Amino acid sequence: MNHSMLAQPTSISPPSEQDNERHLCGAVIPAASVTLHDRREMYALLRMYFAGTTRGRFEDDLRDKEAVILLREAASGRIKGFSTFTRMTVDFEGAPIVAFFSGDTIVDREFWGETVLSRIWAETIFAEAEKALEGSRATAAYWFLICSGYKTFRFLPVFFREFHPNPQVPTPDRLRRLIDTLGTTRFGNEYLPDSGVVRFRQPTPLRSGVAEISPERLRDPRVNFFVRANPGHAQGDELACVTELSRTNLTRAGQRMVSRLPR
Repeated sequence: MNHSMLAQPTSISPPSEQDNERHLCGAVIPAASVTLHDRREMYALLRMYFAGTTRGRFEDDLRDKEAVILLREAASGRIKGFSTFTRMTVDFEGAPIVAFFSGDTIVDREFWGETVLSRIWAETIFAEAEKALEGSRATAAYWFLICSGYKTFRFLPVFFREFHPNPQVPTPDRLRRLIDTLGTTRFGNEYLPDSGVVRFRQPTPLRSGVAEISPERLRDPRVNFFVRANPGHAQGDELACVTELSRTNLTRAGQRMVSRLPR
């Protein structure tokens, strides 16, 4: 990643929430710059929502990432959410492609529904993706993510027009090969090509009550699809997904997330 963008923390706070002392402020910083105090708060938040995690695994995952989006409660300065990411460059069918992989991601329940993380993530990743395509031989940029919960999966149809796997259309052969390439590159034999699922030897499933799938939830065709595509989600299996990072692939909601970026 070109770290010029991350040399100084980038703060974003939505104007509509400036007068609300409970609003979240976000910053993008290099992963190596996260302080010990902040890492403790991040891990405590992660442990509240995921079972099976350990401090060592959290630290290993953080060291493996290039940057972190930190969300703080404005009034207290306490960390109320975060997301980590890194960039992958792989040769795919004779040409390099760039993929941005999202790692540990969590927002405290009291701030579910806030759009701060989505906006910061979109502005950061799209700026980096467009910069990467301008300065390299890469032919396309993608978001590569893995989902053990339906809430994460539902970000895809909200912000992207085309993504895979998709409840409305079969995954084209080329994109299936791309998912397999990224999954194997990132996770080795923990990625299962036959199912498109990552099955960790030491899984970290969501805790009971965090994202329960009730019969009512299953009436949502996207949730129903996620459960069928990832039947082991409750045990920590992660569904591998991909979508192209191009502005033409954004829904109206996605376009609003990057509306402040220069074209």
